[in-house]
Amino acid sequence: MSKKKKKSQKFLRKKKVVSNRKSRKKKAGKKIKKRKLSSFDRRSMKKLLKRGRLNAKKRSPAKKVAKMGAKLPQDLVAELIARGRQRGFITEDEIMHAIPNVEQNIKELENLYEKLEAIGVNVMSSGDIIKLETDKISHDLEEMKAGKKKSRKKEMLDVPEEASSDLVQMYLREIGRVDLLKSEEEVSLAKRIEKGDLLAKKKITEANLRLVVSIAKKYVGRSHNLSLLDLIQEGNIGLFRAVEKFDYRKGYKFSTYATWWIRQAITRALADQSRTIRIPVHMVETINKYTQVARRLVQDLGREPLPEEIAVEMGLEVDKIRHIMKISQETVSLETSVGDSDEDSVLGDFIEDTETIMPNQSAARKLLKDHIVEVLDTLTPREQKILKIRFGLEDGVIHTLEEVGQEFGVTRERIRQIEAKALEKIREHISIKKLKDY
Repeated sequence: MSKKKKKSQKFLRKKKVVSNRKSRKKKAGKKIKKRKLSSFDRRSMKKLLKRGRLNAKKRSPAKKVAKMGAKLPQDLVAELIARGRQRGFITEDEIMHAIPNVEQNIKELENLYEKLEAIGVNVMSSGDIIKLETDKISHDLEEMKAGKKKSRKKEMLDVPEEASSDLVQMYLREIGRVDLLKSEEEVSLAKRIEKGDLLAKKKITEANLRLVVSIAKKYVGRSHNLSLLDLIQEGNIGLFRAVEKFDYRKGYKFSTYATWWIRQAITRALADQSRTIRIPVHMVETINKYTQVARRLVQDLGREPLPEEIAVEMGLEVDKIRHIMKISQETVSLETSVGDSDEDSVLGDFIEDTETIMPNQSAARKLLKDHIVEVLDTLTPREQKILKIRFGLEDGVIHTLEEVGQEFGVTRERIRQIEAKALEKIREHISIKKLKDY
């Protein structure tokens, strides 16, 4: 056999091997060019490709798949990345829903995985998420069984140092002796309460007094007029209302339901009793919102915001914002000490009293009164009385002609004539010049 013939046969064998390899690749599907991805991402890629092929089989033939190498829309990629950055993970189902033809967009999928990995976003399956949640629940149950409930109870009863006192400690020791209730016990007691059992109502109330303390602690310091014990007392009132209105048929725990009644009672007490001048509850909420917006604008602008800027941010009128600013100011006592000196100077000593008459004004009014009496002495008693009633010279109340006529038993026209005649006499009096100075 010649050398040329041997070479040709060898070439044919190589060509056959190559063609067989190509056919196997076609049958198995197009291979992915491996990039440097984490092992977790490679497993997720395989799952997605497998699911993509299964979904492709289930699709109706009328739907055309994307061409090989087709680029994904940038807004779609940006949306997936933003969703993953917000939560810290993204699910395979979300990627499958956004990219239905996974096997036709392999390169774009690899780029998406690299971007997610670069920003620390994990790609998780639905099973992984369910497993995490179940592990978390089982871990919580183990903590409760291991005695974590005791430490949680102790944490609940921790009170700020400034609020602690003998009375508070006595109260906490008293309520700490009552055991917490289980869900089954709460349902049983709720059924008895519906039948009018007062002992059941007392038991469920005493078992949740610690819940009131844990909520009241968060409101300490918001008002100078309400101490911790006052807040606890107001919270207990809310607890009583929760006991009366609790419906065990809805399936939630009593503590979840009672929390809202306790908070509502405490916040209502703060709104009603924290200020010397009471502000309505709805205005207290508006003032709190105004305070938050003002603080945020101070951080953004680096200065105190104008009322117009706050009005735009809150969507209110400027006059309304000025009204909120006025009523949100704290009241100050006039007996507040001023300065560091030993003298007993209070704030009220430096505030002008605009209602008290000044000495010079009092003297001027006394002279005016004397001049008017001097002028009226020239009139008849009837004319004097008519003018005094008509212009309110005695009681400061001006009366109409009709009222003066009823007083004297004559018509209003007659009173008008007498008044005109008396005024004419006054104009001709020699002392009338003295009244012009006033």
